[in-house]
Amino acid sequence: MGNSADQSQREALIHLLRSGKTPRAAAQALGKSIPWSYKWRARYQREGWAGLQERSRAPHRRVRYTSTPVRHAILGIRSDLESQAQKTDQLSYVGAGAIRARLVVQGIKPIPSTATIERILHQAGATKPGAVQPKKEVAYPHLCPVSAHQLTQVDIVPHYLKGGTSLACFNAIDVVSRYPAGQSYASKSSSDATDFLLHVWREMGLSPYLQMDNESCFSGGYKHAYVIGKAVRLALLVGVQPVFSPFYHPQSNAHVERFHQDYSAFVWKKGQMANLSEVRQRSALFFPNYRRSQHHSQLAGRAPQEIHLAHSFHKLPAGFRLPAKLPITEGQVHFMRVMDRDRQALILNKRWTVSVLPEQGVWATLFLTQKGAKLRFYDSAPNALKRRCLAEYPFPLKEPVLPLQTQFRSAAQKLSWHQLLRSLFRRPLPAPSTMS
Repeated sequence: MGNSADQSQREALIHLLRSGKTPRAAAQALGKSIPWSYKWRARYQREGWAGLQERSRAPHRRVRYTSTPVRHAILGIRSDLESQAQKTDQLSYVGAGAIRARLVVQGIKPIPSTATIERILHQAGATKPGAVQPKKEVAYPHLCPVSAHQLTQVDIVPHYLKGGTSLACFNAIDVVSRYPAGQSYASKSSSDATDFLLHVWREMGLSPYLQMDNESCFSGGYKHAYVIGKAVRLALLVGVQPVFSPFYHPQSNAHVERFHQDYSAFVWKKGQMANLSEVRQRSALFFPNYRRSQHHSQLAGRAPQEIHLAHSFHKLPAGFRLPAKLPITEGQVHFMRVMDRDRQALILNKRWTVSVLPEQGVWATLFLTQKGAKLRFYDSAPNALKRRCLAEYPFPLKEPVLPLQTQFRSAAQKLSWHQLLRSLFRRPLPAPSTMS
């Protein structure tokens, strides 16, 4: 607070103003500047006599500074995690959550928040430049399934064991029945991804469409153009069409993203686990319970397994064995993308140009046939009654495309035309309101 003389002058100003003087005249009478007069008049009008008190110019909030040793530890852990991420048998989690878990293991105190860790990484130039996000919400073409066994969404959520070791938790869910499956692994390699997909198809059955994000274990990596990854090859081999969600748009995979929350709450938030075996044992309790649960408002009191098992479906054939080398099998691979400012979209590590407006959502399909391959861009998803082809490109392959095996040609795996037409006149399933 200022001295009493300053306070008296401010009070005198108000008395002069209330007696009818203008701010200019009152300022001249007190030997003060005109801005000073207007400042304190405004303060008095807002706060009364209490507003005339001098205020401290110190920050209202005490800023906590992260000590130099903690900052060095954060940057050192980030470097170590980035190095491990290059190894095929290691996870590639390098974000603030993974760093914070390492700080806990190392006994560093106080433990900074993830926001503080992100700020320190940014200040040190240790973050990777993010993709340019659209300025407005993009309307992506998307599938509208109308019954179970048409669309399965899969995704990975990281978790940490007691001691800080990270695991990759793969989850899958049928978009209509909400019937789930899941498995945890020590890493998220392409081999882990294919093992998980085999687990899904044994537990849930084969659906025509399998939607996933752009993780390298699903997509085939980020280095080579025109790559057809192991998970994609496996899906094509069994007659399933992979669908890749847009980059940085978890809303498109919303049902499995929401499911992660229920999985994490049951398996991970009720106690610490020491190893992968314990995680799998606890998960084995969760999935049957979830399948029998009647808590879904969208299912009108019915349990996921009641809806899922009511429809005929095909599981992976008994005795199916993963071939030593996965071929490319005829089929389709789909991509949900948005056009950037240069009217280009990134698909299989190559940029493709389409003459549409920037920030427009498009649907791209890679058609793989024994005669060759083509990549086509559309303005709508395959379930649309009418859609327009926006562009077409030849897609180079270095190996032959094999025919789909007879055992996977069942009509039960394909969406019938009447189902496609029905989907046009039904409202899409509502996306979960809470994202993970």
